[in-house]
Amino acid sequence: MYIVIEGQDGTGKSTQAELLKKLFEAKGKEVVMLEEPDGDLPQSHDLHDMILTRGYDLEPLTNVLLFTAARVELWKKIAEPVLKRGGVVISARNYWSTLAYQGYGEGVSKSKIIRITKEALPERYTHPDYGFILTVSDEVRLERQRGRGKATETFEKKPSEFQQRVNAAYPKIAKDFGLMMIDAAPSIEEVFSEIKSKLND
Repeated sequence: MYIVIEGQDGTGKSTQAELLKKLFEAKGKEVVMLEEPDGDLPQSHDLHDMILTRGYDLEPLTNVLLFTAARVELWKKIAEPVLKRGGVVISARNYWSTLAYQGYGEGVSKSKIIRITKEALPERYTHPDYGFILTVSDEVRLERQRGRGKATETFEKKPSEFQQRVNAAYPKIAKDFGLMMIDAAPSIEEVFSEIKSKLND
């Protein structure tokens, strides 16, 4: 099974992905949790740093290509082998993040992002068994980010207009790709219960 949890920064993707990991491990499954584009591979971590923490003023298309390269490494070396063994892959983010941030946020053609992704990665990657988008209001998102301290990554530092474009992109992406929208404003336990209920449908 391949599950993706998407959403803007501050919506709790990693927390929910970790809870899902524990749920499936309790059932005796082999489970791997990815946090794109890093995912605990040195090469993917280096690409992540190049885009997000080194302060480079990269072209939006360069960001698309670097994110895609990191995904290829994670998919081929970590996710695909686990799925072939019958395990579970839970990913915080996939290429829908690039559609939101580089497409709607930075202005790269959405069709170009989809084409690049489909050329670089297999259909299994682009069609998870379950896709969730966690969503909160801009006010809640900003409050949570303030609680985490000073923003350190490139896109977290961008102005509010950029963040609003990204936030507004996710309902459109959910509609285009048939993803399930989950209100992430309630407690962690309530959000997790909602996600579990969808998995049982």
